Amino acid sequence: MIRIGVNPIGWSNDDLRSLGGDTPLETCLAEAASVGFAGVELGHKFPREPAALQAALAPYGLACVTGWHSGGLLQHDAAAEMEVMRSHLDLLKAMGSPVLVFAETSGAIHGDYGAPLSRRPLMAEDDWEPFGRRLTQVAEATLSEGVRLVYHHHMGTVVQSAADIHALMAMTGPAVGLLLDTGHATWGGANPAALATYYRDRIFHVHAKDVRRDVMQRAEAENWSFLRSVVEGVYTVPGDGMVDYPAVFAALAGYSGWVVIEAEQDPEKANPLLYAQMGFDHLKAYLSGAGLA
Repeated sequence: MIRIGVNPIGWSNDDLRSLGGDTPLETCLAEAASVGFAGVELGHKFPREPAALQAALAPYGLACVTGWHSGGLLQHDAAAEMEVMRSHLDLLKAMGSPVLVFAETSGAIHGDYGAPLSRRPLMAEDDWEPFGRRLTQVAEATLSEGVRLVYHHHMGTVVQSAADIHALMAMTGPAVGLLLDTGHATWGGANPAALATYYRDRIFHVHAKDVRRDVMQRAEAENWSFLRSVVEGVYTVPGDGMVDYPAVFAALAGYSGWVVIEAEQDPEKANPLLYAQMGFDHLKAYLSGAGLA
């Protein structure tokens, strides 16, 4: 069964908090519910205590899908990582969230408006094996508690390109799931449909966002930062860019889980409610065409 969710980043950005900074959480939740989304991912405006979070979501009938964790496994071992993420994991468990979004952020530049993507960190060849081992240990630990770790490849981090994703998957065990992000894959030079085909059995979460080709090409040509690219409109909702969604969902035949629209834009330029509705309608049509809805 597929459920369609949304990340609040279209209303209120986590990495550049001036984008949508004045938008109340209640506005995001009410508009998400009005569109028809079944759940939301966590953002910085959400309560982080189970009872308060449930009270915030319940009036809108929304589930807590998951939330992002910034990892530091290039700096410390799995036991230390579990200590850092304990409160986050416990919150997701209490809310019945099936997956935990993990991204290694050691040296990451995606939150720095002044850092061009050409300066993103690269994984040293000798670091892949210990990193993969530690990540597998963390994933096995969360899975033993009922929550699947899904790795989020992301622009401006050590896992950005197709080669990075392949290395990550080769160096980790089956407890480590892959979060397929169509927008980050496309911009990072990977074919999301090919990733879906190759890693079908390890994909347990999907982020659906589209990419505006002209903005992406200009960002690459002029060596923009991730955040400048976002402000300029590199990302948009499904159906409004270059991603071949019919091919992606054809490759995900049999997938069961959440598909979440996560399309960060400047809400002053892209009305969050209008774009959320557009993305939802397109996504439902794509899923239906692939026999997934």
